[in-house]
Formats: sequence, C-alpha cells, structure tokens
Amino acid sequence: MQIAIASGKGGTGKTMLAVSLSELLGETSMLVDLDVEEPNADLFLDKLLEQNHTVTRMIPVIDYSLCTFCGVCAANCAFNALVVIPGEVMVFPELCHSCAACYYTCPVNAITEGQHPVGNIEEYLLKNASRLVTGRLSVGEAQSPPVIKQAKKTAARYWCTNTVLDCPPGTGCATMEAVKGSDYCILVTEPTPFGRHDLKIVLEAIKLLNIPMGVVINRWEGDDAGIDQLTAQYQVPILERIPFSRDLAAGFTKGEHPINLMPELRDKLENILLILQVTK
Repeated sequence: MQIAIASGKGGTGKTMLAVSLSELLGETSMLVDLDVEEPNADLFLDKLLEQNHTVTRMIPVIDYSLCTFCGVCAANCAFNALVVIPGEVMVFPELCHSCAACYYTCPVNAITEGQHPVGNIEEYLLKNASRLVTGRLSVGEAQSPPVIKQAKKTAARYWCTNTVLDCPPGTGCATMEAVKGSDYCILVTEPTPFGRHDLKIVLEAIKLLNIPMGVVINRWEGDDAGIDQLTAQYQVPILERIPFSRDLAAGFTKGEHPINLMPELRDKLENILLILQVTK
C-alpha cells in the first residue's frame, strides 16, 4: 500500500506518525518526506546518504536573435510571468508555472525551454535496511509541487511492499499533489477547535481525490472536541486516539524516536496497520 499521512494544519504529529509507521513496517517499506518546505523525518532516523540530486523546472529562455517582441508569449501566459517591453522580454521565474504555453505559441520559435533549479532529492539507506527519500525545496522558491513530483518518482524506482508519505499540511496544491495516487490517507488532528476546523477543510479536499481515509487524534486527553461528530458526518472512521504525553513531546523535539518514548504507541500503530489491511 501507499499510505499518505496528511493534516489540515501543521504541528499535529504527522511526522511522528509517519516515522513510527515506517519503522513498524520494516525493511520492505519506504518513507518519503514530501513536506518539502520543512522536511524533518531524517532527523529521527539512523541513516546513510546515498544520493543527492537537483530538481529543476522549465522556464522560458528568449532568443533575441529571433524575437520580434510581438507580445504573443505574454498574451498567452495565464500567470503573468512574461512582460514584453520595447527591446526586452522580462521573465519572472517565481510566477512561471512551467506550462510551456509561451514556448508553443511563439510564432517565430524564439523561446527555448531553460531549466531553473528549485530543490533537491536526498536518498537515504536506513539502519533497518529500509529507505528514506526526502524532497527539499530551495530557500526562496515558492513552488513545491515539482519537488514533490520528483520525490515520488524517485521513490517509485525502488521495490517496496509499503510506502509511507509524510505530506505537507493544509489543503493547497502541495498537499493534493502529495496525497494523489495513494491507497489510503490518514488524517492527523488534535482535539481543539482549530484542529476540528482544519480537519473539516482537509476532509473536503481529500474527498475530491476519492481516496479512502481515516482519522488519528493526537494529544488526546479524553475530549474529542466535536471531532467524533465531524467524522461521523463524513463517514470517516477514527482509527486511533494517541494520548497526550509531555515526555513524548519533549523527547521528540530532541530527535528521539517516538516508539522509544511511548512504548504503548506500538500497539496503537499496529492496530492502525491491521485496520488498513482489512480496508485494503
């Protein structure tokens, strides 16, 4: 299975759950960190870096020996990434979505496809013989989907029984790109008004992808804060409730492994994996 771990907001415990599930799945599993703006799964794992390669995306390059400054490229750019002024075509890489409309519509073939670096893909071999693939967006870059796509393509090169995707928080393009194509999506939330509000939004978003999903309530202290009614409304099961633990929170910030900090977490995660096997 390919299991996506997502959430409506940051700080709910996605990475904690992803790292722990990957550990339990063992050597035939793979963990893919798709939270490319702030990847941190590697901080909790004993790893060896095997490969590190650059991710690029297409941006237009103007050949001024052919360009007539007709403005067709700018007129066909839906993102206003090109501006034509007398004697110059200004290209704004941060606005370009690499759709290549300018390339295909230029009447004099004055545009070629240049490559703009946007991030890196890191491939690790872990101590338990499984693998970690991490996508890392370069500082200053605004578009993370190209890095997410490449990280998923890199992970697909390896054979594995199960893949765990640590997805970005929220419901934007990055999250949808990360979750897309998964067999199951686990949504991690917290029993607070903010947690319930953002869970409702992400439930709506993942529903559009037609992917089976379940909810894990983290930092649970006996009150679901209305999350149980919300999940019943969307006919989505609550897979587990992970109790609040100050020791887990403190140790996790130091890079210690979650299962070592909370031994009972193993039983809860094994129960989640059993439910997913039944679901499949």
